[in-house]
Amino acid sequence: MGRFREGRRHRQLWGVELGRPYTKRRRTGGSRRNPSRRPRFTLSREHKHRYLTLAARPPVVSIGSILQLSSTTGGVSDVAIHAAVDDINSDPTILNGTTLQVDTRDTNCDDGFLGMVEALQYMATDVITIIGPQCSPIAHIIDYVANELQVPLMSFASDATLSSIQFPFFVRTMPSDLYQMAAVAAVVDYYQWKIVTAIYVDDDYGRNGIAALDDELTARRCKISYKVGFSSKAKTSELINLLVTVSYMESRVIILHTGSQAGLKLLSIAKALNMMGIGYVWIATDWLSAYLDANSSVPAETINGMQGVLTVRPHTPKSKMKSNLVARWSSLSKKYNHSDLRISAYGLYVYDSVWTVAHALDAFFDDGGRISFTNDSRLSDVTGGKLHLEAMSIFDMGNKLLDKIRNVNFTGVSGQVQFNAQYELIHPAYDIISIIGNGMRTIGFWSNYTRLLSTVLPEDQYSKPPNTSLANQQLYDVIWPGETTQKPRGWAFPCNAQELKIGVPNRYSFKEVVGLDNATGSMKGYCIDVFTQALTLLPYPVTYRFIPFGNGTKNPHYDQLAQMVADNDLDAAIGDIEITMSRTKIVDFTQPFIESGLVILAPIEKHNTNPLAFLQPFTLGMWCVTGLSILVVGVVIWILEHRINDEFRGSPREQIITIAWFSFSTLFFVQRENTMSTLGRGVLIIWLFVVLILQSSYTASLTSFLTVQQLGSSIRGLDDLKHSDYPIGFHVGSFAKEYIINQLNISPSRLKALGSPEEYAENLMLGPKKGGVMAIVDERPYVELFLSTYCKIAVAGSEFTSAGWGFVFPRDSPLQEDMSTAILALSESGELQRIHDKWLKTADCSIDNTEFVDSNQLRLESFMGLFLICGAACVLALLIYFGIMLRQYLRHKKQSGSAISVDAGLPTS
Repeated sequence: MGRFREGRRHRQLWGVELGRPYTKRRRTGGSRRNPSRRPRFTLSREHKHRYLTLAARPPVVSIGSILQLSSTTGGVSDVAIHAAVDDINSDPTILNGTTLQVDTRDTNCDDGFLGMVEALQYMATDVITIIGPQCSPIAHIIDYVANELQVPLMSFASDATLSSIQFPFFVRTMPSDLYQMAAVAAVVDYYQWKIVTAIYVDDDYGRNGIAALDDELTARRCKISYKVGFSSKAKTSELINLLVTVSYMESRVIILHTGSQAGLKLLSIAKALNMMGIGYVWIATDWLSAYLDANSSVPAETINGMQGVLTVRPHTPKSKMKSNLVARWSSLSKKYNHSDLRISAYGLYVYDSVWTVAHALDAFFDDGGRISFTNDSRLSDVTGGKLHLEAMSIFDMGNKLLDKIRNVNFTGVSGQVQFNAQYELIHPAYDIISIIGNGMRTIGFWSNYTRLLSTVLPEDQYSKPPNTSLANQQLYDVIWPGETTQKPRGWAFPCNAQELKIGVPNRYSFKEVVGLDNATGSMKGYCIDVFTQALTLLPYPVTYRFIPFGNGTKNPHYDQLAQMVADNDLDAAIGDIEITMSRTKIVDFTQPFIESGLVILAPIEKHNTNPLAFLQPFTLGMWCVTGLSILVVGVVIWILEHRINDEFRGSPREQIITIAWFSFSTLFFVQRENTMSTLGRGVLIIWLFVVLILQSSYTASLTSFLTVQQLGSSIRGLDDLKHSDYPIGFHVGSFAKEYIINQLNISPSRLKALGSPEEYAENLMLGPKKGGVMAIVDERPYVELFLSTYCKIAVAGSEFTSAGWGFVFPRDSPLQEDMSTAILALSESGELQRIHDKWLKTADCSIDNTEFVDSNQLRLESFMGLFLICGAACVLALLIYFGIMLRQYLRHKKQSGSAISVDAGLPTS
């Protein structure tokens, strides 16, 4: 890094070195300098501002790199930098003859303070670009200095908090942890795991990476249930204690975000603690794939300790350039003293980083860029220290070179090298890898282009519109820890876990459902048996204790019980808890174990005890209109027929009898009189059609009254309830109150709380006029129990909600899913029905025997159309008839007048 050679020669000719301490640097490319130095002199303040006036394209230009050469990633990066420099200098189409040199500084990432000091000392040299650093903690410090000195920092640190918004001169040359953690979260969500445990190294890299993972999991309704960090210098005993604590957690999906050294040690300890067996899931971030890719020989003990582990790797597409670099990597690594390392994804990105700088410098020089530095006056005043901060100088055209870097666009060994508006590499993608046998197997890919998992190569997806349907996600089969192909559940009930605190309603009424047995002091009832039987089907033991909710003198309010579960005051709640929309917003319910809709209870009365029951099919209005219609039709037919039909003639008394007989006989289609006029026949046909409909309806309704509907109520259903002003009863603690108020818009002043079956019966029998209620709205299971004892009350109308009872668990509780599966198994085996019959078996007087269809009589409104048609036909026939009569009368009058006139004109004899 630093200045090109002519610049330093120019400075030495002036006999000054600015009092800057000499630091030995490795230099690659071009000839090596003699490390000897001239005596140093101190430059006066007026000469602190200096420029290197050179030709537009200098013969030699140097950039720098900050690496930890002792690490796997640092060694691979060092070889990649050498390879890139050699290829650039041997390519006449780039830099147009200018030789590129790279000065490498070896820093210690494990010792944060010394690493930062070494990096800061390196920044005291005049540099134009830096490759690295690879460590996130050091990158954070160097970014502030790079911003001040306007030196582009080509870093492959993956820390998600390093951004070009805070650090404009920071250029990330590989995908950040934002994308890596999105890929990991997609894997967790794909396998439907809801909770994970995160183990991370407690530094900027680890903490910020897990924070990004937490955000991605939350977006998919998953979460990190337990986070545990450790120091990069943690001892083996500390790591053992850490994993023992993790084994006590319920989550069996473990995300490992560390460095390779600590990560391998953790996996080895986990193997010894039997935490790599069936039921466990281990997902390591890209440190594991980088380690396995780069190391040519991994000990068998190490690879055996990570069988079934999943990891991710930054995706780089296949290309001829990549194949050529991989083919000659062995000779390159031997040449540059890293013969034990193979190329990894980090090496590919670092290789392209050097080429990015070369392309940017080429454009920089073409655009008239010159390399010159200016002292920072704010640092020049800080004297007397040994950090020599006054030696730091600003790269005058750093902004221009930064723009050229951000605008590069070429195809490298890692794929397309191009930056988006956020100055991140376009199309970040990851390989999803399974460790099996002696190597790695790619089971799929994650691409930021679709944000989904797929077995299709990401580069093949870029040419098509992104398909973001979750149904298209796919991964190949995986062999999980314990050599099983069955997907792990992802969680287990810990053996040493504390017993669950389960809230149970202590009911005052209907204790057959759930309640406290005063004799034994234990909870019993239908819901208790369902819960305990479901627990026996779980593949792990669950310890619990019931906590009564309520004082037993009145029914508790279940919204409060659900809120206690949401607030983690209780681990779960069981009982007759209705699944409602408001409750599902704060807690999760299991599969319903019984249907429970709302129904209306009302007193009943028997219809068949009335001697005039045959009149009940029609309402009074219907009978009146029908009788009137009979008479009207008889009169109309008489009017239309009596002039031409002898059967409708006779004395007035005979004609009245004929009208009455004809009208009523049409009801049974036995009329003997024939109609002769066309209008009469038309009216009669329409009337007979009306009679046919009335007769059929009456017969069906009467049959229903006398055979099926032997019970009835003054309440026919929900409409009568809403349109009346009488009091309505509801069950204390039930959700019925909120439903009546919010959904039916019934005033709360009309509601009356009732707490026992006795109160139900008493209030219904009293009725609304004597201080009772018009009807009671309650849940179906309670109604079944109530009607098994009280037979003079029935259900009016039909059930008007469809819900059920379920057990309550906190949001995203894995126990909720297993309990739902157990409830379905109970239902399919018939055990659920057996429990129902044991506790909720109704007597002969049950809801099935007393429930009836609405006893609506046939109303006039239902037949109004028929009567209107018949009436219109009668009126029309009469109008036509009187019109004809009037016409004949006028014609007859005219003819009579003409005859009189003729007679008047004849001569008398």
